[in-house]
Amino acid sequence: MKKHSAGLIVFRRTDTEPEVLIAHMGSPWWAKKDFGAWSIPKGLIEEGEDPLAAAKREFSEELGLPVPDGDFIQLGAIEQHNNKSVAAWAVEADIDASQIKSNTFKAEWPPRSGKTQDFPEIDRAQWFSLSEAVKRVVRGQAELFKRLAQHLDVKVEAESGQQGSLF
Repeated sequence: MKKHSAGLIVFRRTDTEPEVLIAHMGSPWWAKKDFGAWSIPKGLIEEGEDPLAAAKREFSEELGLPVPDGDFIQLGAIEQHNNKSVAAWAVEADIDASQIKSNTFKAEWPPRSGKTQDFPEIDRAQWFSLSEAVKRVVRGQAELFKRLAQHLDVKVEAESGQQGSLF
């Protein structure tokens, strides 16, 4: 059965290209991974919940910060490889990434040890240019940054060593 999630992309404008705030997934499984280990703050939509309300709730839970005020830009939904669709919105704000405090979850660690530990859902958040963010997020979410760039009417050039432009 397909799962439906919702998330927020907070962005800020800079002199070069817009930056987005993305979150590095917490737990020992992701601790030593970088590329492909970042995500927009998102989570499952509860039964009967408005998707934008779910995106705002998940943002607060995962970052431990209030949802920024502003005009929410609907970016539509994408399909991730894990049979999950993610609906996303963007909002412009400048947040201090060092102030995040994620909620936690319990997991058995080390595996098959019978011991349960608490881990943060995300262990840090950081601002990245759109170009850099598309390289770091989990597969599928790069499309959301493409849509944001189109909405902002910005062209994002590929990093050195890549062909053409990203979008």
